[in-house]
Amino acid sequence: MLGIGNVLWADEGFGVRCAEAFQEGWELPPGVACLDGGTQGLYLLPYLQAARRLIIFDAIDFGLEPGTLRVLEGESVPRYLGVRKTSLHQTGFQEVLALAGLTGTLPDPLVLIGVQPVELDDYGGSLRPLVLGRIPTALGLAVERLTQWGLAPRRRAVPLSSSSPLSRGRYETERPSAASACRVGDARFLPRED
Repeated sequence: MLGIGNVLWADEGFGVRCAEAFQEGWELPPGVACLDGGTQGLYLLPYLQAARRLIIFDAIDFGLEPGTLRVLEGESVPRYLGVRKTSLHQTGFQEVLALAGLTGTLPDPLVLIGVQPVELDDYGGSLRPLVLGRIPTALGLAVERLTQWGLAPRRRAVPLSSSSPLSRGRYETERPSAASACRVGDARFLPRED
């Protein structure tokens, strides 16, 4: 499983937060991994080439009602340049998928679990409540698919916790308030109105 996105751009962090929540709440069987791919783009190619099956979590602009979850499979997952861009960082990830396909190493089956974002233009902002609320359903879809593949995860008796500064818990509680944070760029170069 792979969560992609940027936690610094509000709902764009959906995929990463799904991967984080999955790791915290579920034990995976041997041979199954859950990776925070962030915005690594082509650096993710070796991971795709090594995978037999792949579930991707991402925020995708389907042009649907905000918060809508959608599952794409196989050929429906955009992977070639020239198709309509459906994710803010997908140009890089589309290239990863295309290269894996060209090298004959594209995971099969390939499943994309995407959510229609509510807000993206909030640098340093959080997932919006509607999108945050879709994480359990997205994880349920992934558990269902893994179980169909004979790779059923087990719910952890005690969820793991992360001390990473970018974990959702720390990120939400330690970041400055909207009033004191500069969410439009680098405060050293942009004058703020006080």
